[in-house]
Amino acid sequence: MRWFDQILLPPTRDCIITRMETTTLASRLADGLVAMQLALPADAQTKLLAYLDLLARWNQTYNLTAVRDPSEMVSRHLLDSLAVLPFVHGATLADLGSGAGLPGIPLAITHPNLAVTLVESNGKKARFLREVVRSLPLANVRVEQTRVQDLSGSFDTVTARAFASLADMLTWGGHLLAPDGRWLALKGHADADEIAAVPDTFRIVAVHSLHVPGADGERCLVELARGPSRNA
Repeated sequence: MRWFDQILLPPTRDCIITRMETTTLASRLADGLVAMQLALPADAQTKLLAYLDLLARWNQTYNLTAVRDPSEMVSRHLLDSLAVLPFVHGATLADLGSGAGLPGIPLAITHPNLAVTLVESNGKKARFLREVVRSLPLANVRVEQTRVQDLSGSFDTVTARAFASLADMLTWGGHLLAPDGRWLALKGHADADEIAAVPDTFRIVAVHSLHVPGADGERCLVELARGPSRNA
């Protein structure tokens, strides 16, 4: 018997994903992880699906994401976020413009020793993030309802997904990256003009092409670090 044949989400009054749908989603998640060569324990996969249920439920009222189909959420949200996992660096992570918690919450679930800060200025989105932290629960996550420019601290990894251009996000939040840290920007594709506009105080380490099972279109990860360009 497979682990997801017996999966039970934490009881909630308003759970909208049925037992049968949960099994289907769990299978889709497990198959995607195999295709991505990511090994996660069963409890982490169960918690990822509990997060997905919360997201689908709150999305009915708060419009946290344009993706409505939970099956599509597995690919476009969970697996897309987990594609970043092999590149996470150090013990602390800030997820800028976290929105519905992507990629910060999936990374926190799968990396419980990682201290994750979710940075989100929008009140309703921050409220959802706090509910996720409380409900799952996620002891390694804190929510900062503030603008990126106003946050202080130093983080080993900074993530940003559909947040802003590379130049803008580094201008607003570059102060948060530790001296030897890594900035991980999830993008649809690597735009040459956008990369050329990266401030001189940062350099491109690599542009990684990402394969996300079940997600259409290009996906890439732009990895940056402090310091002038090697080509300068």
